[in-house]
Amino acid sequence: MQKTEKQVGRCKSFDTYTPFGPFVYANVDVSDLSIELRQNGQLRQQARTSEMIYSVAQIVSFANQSMTLVPGDVILTGTPSGVGPIHAGDELKAVIDNWPPLRNSVANAPNTSPVEKTKTNGISVERI
Repeated sequence: MQKTEKQVGRCKSFDTYTPFGPFVYANVDVSDLSIELRQNGQLRQQARTSEMIYSVAQIVSFANQSMTLVPGDVILTGTPSGVGPIHAGDELKAVIDNWPPLRNSVANAPNTSPVEKTKTNGISVERI
């Protein structure tokens, strides 16, 4: 979908797409944290916040120029190399530094709202 969609936010906004938690630390020096993702136990992504193109401080500053940020807001950035396909049944384990890991099992969501194609006044409309 990302290759055909102009609005990237739509591609990354599906229900259950961006799990995080069960808590978020506050008052942490985020300038050099390790980040790791394992898929079914195999290391897929590994990086440090110090290796980011823009520092965390620069990203927060940029976001704050166009919107009000309040405690609890989450800013999502890009991803380290190694991203790949995931499949139903896969287990993903994300670890930031020495924090407790976040584990998620991948499941296919039920198709609860199929796309209906209709024509209204000669215009094709997709209703989801």
